Amino acid sequence: MHITFIVEIALTVLLAATLVYCALLERRLAALRKGQDGLKQTIAQLNAAIDGAATSMRLLKSAASTAQESLDERLAKTRNVLDELSLLTASGERIADRIEKGSSERNRAAGTPGVLASRLDALKPGRADGRLAGQVR
Repeated sequence: MHITFIVEIALTVLLAATLVYCALLERRLAALRKGQDGLKQTIAQLNAAIDGAATSMRLLKSAASTAQESLDERLAKTRNVLDELSLLTASGERIADRIEKGSSERNRAAGTPGVLASRLDALKPGRADGRLAGQVR
């Protein structure tokens, strides 16, 4: 009976060691599950943030597209106005040149400088006396 008793004590010690090891293993598994739950929450939050960012990007692209269309329209209108102003300026210069030629011919025929010629000189850009074009004194 002596050997049976030793075997039973050995089995009892091994069983106790197994129980302790199982308890430690259960704690580690619980910590791992808790970490896994935290990881799931983090992944869920990350997915929500990615969805929000994607929505924001779509809105931003839409706003940029709308702004581009608006700017393109304004640019086209500005170019049209610029073309019209260029035509008007060229036309005004041609008319001023014709008036100046006619006035200087009349003044040469009459022998006196006219008031109209001095006013036309005031309208010319880049005057020597530093006045702005278009100013008449």
